[in-house]
Amino acid sequence: MGSPGNVLDRKIRVFQVATGNVGTEMIRRIGRHPDLELVGLHCYSPEKIGVDAGELAGLPPVGVTATGTIEEIIAARPDCVTFHGVFPDLELYERVLEAGINVVTTADWVTGHHRDANHRLPSGRRESEVLEAACRRGGSTFYGTGMNPGLAQILTIVHSNDVADIEHVLCTESVDVSCHHSVDTWKAVGFGLPVDDPRLPGMLERYTRVFEDAVRLMADCLDLRLDEVRFEYELGACTKDVDLGWYRLPKGSLGGCFLKYVGLAAGTPRVEMHLEWQMTPSTDPHWDIQACYITKIEGDPCIYSKHMIFPKPGTDFSSPAAFASVGMTVTGMPALNAIRSVVNAGPGCVTSADLPLRAFAGRFAEDVSTEDADAAKGAVS
Repeated sequence: MGSPGNVLDRKIRVFQVATGNVGTEMIRRIGRHPDLELVGLHCYSPEKIGVDAGELAGLPPVGVTATGTIEEIIAARPDCVTFHGVFPDLELYERVLEAGINVVTTADWVTGHHRDANHRLPSGRRESEVLEAACRRGGSTFYGTGMNPGLAQILTIVHSNDVADIEHVLCTESVDVSCHHSVDTWKAVGFGLPVDDPRLPGMLERYTRVFEDAVRLMADCLDLRLDEVRFEYELGACTKDVDLGWYRLPKGSLGGCFLKYVGLAAGTPRVEMHLEWQMTPSTDPHWDIQACYITKIEGDPCIYSKHMIFPKPGTDFSSPAAFASVGMTVTGMPALNAIRSVVNAGPGCVTSADLPLRAFAGRFAEDVSTEDADAAKGAVS
């Protein structure tokens, strides 16, 4: 526990890193979160440094000015750093953790297996070794939800609670990804490249391999030892030129895909994570995107569940921005809601399997909680 004092009876001091799509949304959400207080903001873009965090998020000023060095993060002595960049920053993680500050991140981390296997450091060390050592030096905790699947695999694990004899577990993310306006992300995975480009399968695997960690986390919680996790794919070629306004997809380029991470035990598929991603419906082949997370468990009994997410009532459902905001919210909120549990956890790298159930619980709005408390006081008096 990297922060001094008891955090059970006060707000947790949060220093946020990055103000991209997720980070901007999380500035708005922290301001409404009853557990949290934003005390700092770290930006990588020079033009953002010195600007109020509220202004960067399209809000009135909040009194927190963006800074640009790790030294300024450490000097602020927050309880927790929230990292919402697209890709991890190992140097920042290590320095903050060894300074006794906890880290919660949405970037590419669920169990650490993918990072260790596919991103070995020049020295040959694994990233998990570096982070674990930094946690021990600082008495801090590191937790990563992943950039979606932040919640999907946890839903599947919970659904298995109804099943006596499990035979096969499948979690599917079936989504239209055109509302996720991250050019760097989609360039990295190859959307817009010719569908026959030989680099495509490797690009897709490299930048989605964190979903293998979702498979391994599910298997771990289900006490199943996997022999391997295989990657399989199908590619959808655009049937016409597509201009999304923020991204162009030429005819014949990658506009959708169906990816599988298949966990095998004794040669039999047992735990799987599927990704149905559509940037445009105009692809061949084409998948029936259901805009939800789906859990299917074969066993006794069998489970089929859809987890659907909508903007709050009163929102203009025709607005792409509204659905983009929801996408960023469901990516970032599992991290924010877990902060108190992470701060109260023991030192080291933890996964969702190590955290209590309350780590996955949302919060009532602060004004609702206050109204309820006032009503209770009135009833007592």
